[in-house]
Amino acid sequence: MEEFDAIVIGAGHAGCESALALARTGNRTLLLTLSLDAVAFLACNPSIGGTAKGQLVAEVDALGGEMGVNIDKTSIQLRMLNRGKGPAVQSLRAQADKIAYHNQMKKTLENTPNLFLRQGEAIDIVEQEEYKIVKSAVGEEYKAKVLVFATGVYLKSRIIIGDYTKDVGPNGFMNSKLLSDSLDKLGIKLLRFKTGTPARVNARSIDFSKLEIQYGEDNIQSFSFKTKEKPTNKAVCYLTYTNTNTHEIIKANLDKAPVFSGLIKGVGPRYCPSIETKIVRFADKERHQLFLEPESLSTNEIYIQGFSTSMPTSVQKEMIHSLSGLENAEIMRDSYAIEYDCIDPKQLLPTLELKNHKGLFFAGQINGTSGYEEAAAQGIIAGINANLYLKSQPQLILKRSDGYIGVLIDDIVTKGTQEPYRMMTSRAEYRLFLRQDNADLRLTEIGREVGLVDDERYNIFTEKKTKLDECFRLLKTKVIIDENIKKLFEENQESLPKENMTVHEMLKRSNIDIFKINGILHIFDEFTYEILNEINIMVKYEGYLKQQDEEIAKFKKNESTLIPEDFDYLKYHGLRKEASEKLNEIRPFNLGQASRISGVSPADIAVLSVLIKKFKESK
Repeated sequence: MEEFDAIVIGAGHAGCESALALARTGNRTLLLTLSLDAVAFLACNPSIGGTAKGQLVAEVDALGGEMGVNIDKTSIQLRMLNRGKGPAVQSLRAQADKIAYHNQMKKTLENTPNLFLRQGEAIDIVEQEEYKIVKSAVGEEYKAKVLVFATGVYLKSRIIIGDYTKDVGPNGFMNSKLLSDSLDKLGIKLLRFKTGTPARVNARSIDFSKLEIQYGEDNIQSFSFKTKEKPTNKAVCYLTYTNTNTHEIIKANLDKAPVFSGLIKGVGPRYCPSIETKIVRFADKERHQLFLEPESLSTNEIYIQGFSTSMPTSVQKEMIHSLSGLENAEIMRDSYAIEYDCIDPKQLLPTLELKNHKGLFFAGQINGTSGYEEAAAQGIIAGINANLYLKSQPQLILKRSDGYIGVLIDDIVTKGTQEPYRMMTSRAEYRLFLRQDNADLRLTEIGREVGLVDDERYNIFTEKKTKLDECFRLLKTKVIIDENIKKLFEENQESLPKENMTVHEMLKRSNIDIFKINGILHIFDEFTYEILNEINIMVKYEGYLKQQDEEIAKFKKNESTLIPEDFDYLKYHGLRKEASEKLNEIRPFNLGQASRISGVSPADIAVLSVLIKKFKESK
């Protein structure tokens, strides 16, 4: 029996980050996957980032993860979403070359010291004293003190197309047939969820002249703070829409849709529904926007974003051919729905360790979440905490005020989820503070403390802080109101100042930014776009950021009130029965987490605060 320090089951986006975090912190790590061809596979949308997801990628990167580095090397188009809105909701999104993305991540894993990549199916988990033994389908056995489950959507998965079903994973990869039973045997509560992916069509068969072209943005920031050479745009995307004909075809065939016929039992994602669900749910909407996105520079396959369905193939063909520009589209891969087992995440601690089984960590879609970015975010935290567990050190819990990762994990372990959980900016109370551009300022020191941020990355971080300090000093520069400055104010419809003012004071004007000021003064010429953009945001939103700082300070007060592990909620009569039962089920770490549990009121928290104080005094 081969022994490792840690074993990670599954090499999707969560498994890759977990395994890299463990190996890079000196642990002999086995990464066991059903197929080496599915390592970091972009099974659905060939993209990384997007609204709120771009923030997650930046945070993974700031902690020392790999997703941002990998997408910067393999992106073929980049855009900043929500440009017209405030910085709190702006997020970077990259179209990925999915073949290159897989190859590059696999290469990184293969060349990482302490990391052993192995193809094989885990079928059973046995706990033996301090060890966990993983049994494979071919009779191999591996043991380790810590185990990370990152099995994605492969547990008892089946794809569904019309009335056709097949027990396989995404893209036809083999699934995991027996591991769910092993988890059930350990007393772990399982859920059944569902997701889906659209058809892929041949680019040669599309009439692009009928479509709206979507260009990428040039000179845009990268995902990784470590990337020195900015990625360039190598491809374009296109936009088309559903129409009345499309909707009529779908309505006429709803009886054949597995999502309505009852063939699909799993719960699907509310925020990424199938096209037939959209047509039913938004019956008043005349059309729905669809993006045509290249899967790779080395294939003609085009992904139809927003057109996920599990309709029979004959209906799929009708639906696609009703779209402008796709009248003669050649379908290369059919759209399908996929059902799979996952766990109820309320069984996890905020560290992503299972509450009732020491040394067992869970990350990614097995926790009921959706998306590559959400998976990677959980993966790096599970990997970090698995390493700290092995070293008998206090584990890392990111707060909601620390990052989107903190929001994500707190949401799923505190409230659970009744459908595949998707990260959104609206879930983050402190989103103005938790921006993509400052993820390194928020989390790099933490990544350094846990041993993942190397010297190269840390030097980039310290240099950025130095440049920001220099920039802030230059903001105090007095500006003489000459003709050029008057022209700047007039052109931007700002009232002329009566006396000379500092650059900082000029920046407070709504229509004047640091780039316009530098176009005249040239005092910031040595600074990068990223540095100037950061300064611009920090000055313009100074008042709001100060207000958010005060809110965070109040939030941290409750977070700092820790609840003893042996506190018995069912013992005290001061708590309402519903509250005591919910608290006993979740067993929150602190008063802040307790306050976010559904069914626990502010009055319950007030009582709990007093009870905790008395409990600690009695100890």
